[in-house]
Amino acid sequence: MTKHQKRLSVPKSWPVERKTETFTVKAGAGPHGEDGVPLVVLLRDVLGYVDSKKEARYALSEDAILINGDPINDEQRPIGMFDIVAFPGREEYYRVFPDEGGRLALTEIDEESAGSRLGKIEGKQQVPGGDTQLTLHDGTNVLVDDGSEYSSVDSVVVDNDDKSIVAHFPFEEGALVTAVRGNHGGKIGEIDAIDITPGSGPNTIGVSTDDGGFETVQEYVVVIDENFTGDDESSENATEGDDE
Repeated sequence: MTKHQKRLSVPKSWPVERKTETFTVKAGAGPHGEDGVPLVVLLRDVLGYVDSKKEARYALSEDAILINGDPINDEQRPIGMFDIVAFPGREEYYRVFPDEGGRLALTEIDEESAGSRLGKIEGKQQVPGGDTQLTLHDGTNVLVDDGSEYSSVDSVVVDNDDKSIVAHFPFEEGALVTAVRGNHGGKIGEIDAIDITPGSGPNTIGVSTDDGGFETVQEYVVVIDENFTGDDESSENATEGDDE
């Protein structure tokens, strides 16, 4: 298995330029599947805090970087949608959030907001003992006593310390959503229509925005809370650096 990743073939969500060099860092095993961006890419290409994988390893060895509240020691650990990237020593906190076109970007947040993260429910099942296990978009699981109020298209906010659910946002008309894929990736609006498609076809969602609206398939949108957006928040743009 190759240890390299060609830039031209990386997922569209990765914040890297594709035509400047041939290769970039390959993501390691972990959450978010193939959409996960290696941590070193964010540190180097987006934030500019390191120039190489070696410098990234040193920073991680000092427990200077937390992902969803946990120290990370693998510079290739995949980072994806709604992850919280924290630099306690710098007092800097970021949320990974879809930018225009669905490309992942870092949105600056405060320390309090960095204490929890958003997760889209993609599955649920009962486990021995009677609890319900909710599977989130990044592959992590959360246990709840009663799963009847949760749907597989809802969103929850999970506390980074005890992994408990602190908020629940149902997928319904009037809900605030962001498009994370497709031609409308990065756009935010409210659901004004849910068109249930008979058979196996995807449901269609109508979303109203400040500049009009759009339609997309249900799986391309995620319910969010208004605290996950803000006019005073800024996104970091991708810059280039060396791969080694």
